[in-house]
Order: sequence, then structure tokens, then C-alpha cells
Amino acid sequence: MTTLTCDCGFSVEEENRYEVEAKMWHHAIHDHADMLKSMSVEQLTQWLAAKDKQLGDSSAIHQEVMFAASPNRIYEALTDAAQFSKVAGGAPTEITPEAGGSFSCFGGMIAGKNIELVPNKRIVQAWRVANWDEGVYSLVKIELEGQGSETRLTLSHTGFPGGQEAHLAPGWHTNYWEPLKQYLA
Repeated sequence: MTTLTCDCGFSVEEENRYEVEAKMWHHAIHDHADMLKSMSVEQLTQWLAAKDKQLGDSSAIHQEVMFAASPNRIYEALTDAAQFSKVAGGAPTEITPEAGGSFSCFGGMIAGKNIELVPNKRIVQAWRVANWDEGVYSLVKIELEGQGSETRLTLSHTGFPGGQEAHLAPGWHTNYWEPLKQYLA
């Protein structure tokens, strides 16, 4: 049995440590929803980093994808609303391309806040699916590394509600990487 307790007082015992940590992430973010909405980008970054360290990185999606395009083209396609709408098959998209700015894509099915944007290198977002409980956000980190005429994109998606990995992992390929490759071709 594993017992974990977060600073909000939530405690759980289970045999599967990974399920425990996923529940801890879910409750830590859900219980602090109002506080998170009022935080500055710096405060939000620090809070998420502390939670990531405290709760571990057990419920995580890690993907690496190669693109035949420059880091600049990929970064722009992911952070410019008009371009991402084309990637998403014309679905309504709103992106405020600055740290602290909000985003909404796929007609509002995915939304959140940009935590860190480093042009052509990194995108970090507090990211959520519309049907998750109010105030529940996960953490998405996208790293871009130029390699000659190609770019290696590395995704790290952590802190999502338990049981979501089976849906989210293929969703990144189907809704992001495959259409992005077609858009960049």
C-alpha cells in the first residue's frame, strides 16, 4: 500500500503508486482552481514545478516526433491562431501568443494558459479538455530542437486526471502531429 498526502490535506491509500500520484495531481489542481486563475505566470510556473516535484511524473505522456520543417515554422503553426486553425481543419482557434495569454482550440474543446513561450524553442501551457472538472489543468511542455533540415519535437504532458492517458496519447498524434505534418508539407 502507498499513502500520499498533499498540502491541501487530501490523502489516499492504494496499491498502485502511479494511480495515487495521478489522483494527487488532479486534487491539487482542482482544489486550488480559484487561486490558479489569479496567479501571475511566474507564480503559476513555480506552483506547477513544486507540484511536479512533490507528486512525481508518473501519469505522463512523452512523445518525440520528427518534422521536415524548421523550429520557427513549427513554433509559429502552434502559437498563431490563424495557422493553428488551418492545422485543426478550420476549427475555431484563439491564441494570445504571450506568456500569461490564454488559448482555445478545436472550437473550445482544448483551452488553457500559456505559461512560457520561448520562440522557436519551447511552449509550456496549463492545458485542459473542456469536459474535465472545472479548474482541472494539466501541464504541457513542447520542446523544439533543430536538426539540420528537420526538427525534433518533444512533448511532455503531465498532471492530467487518472484514466485519461489512453485517450490523450493517441489524440496528440491524430489531432496535432499528423495534421501539423500535412500543414507544413
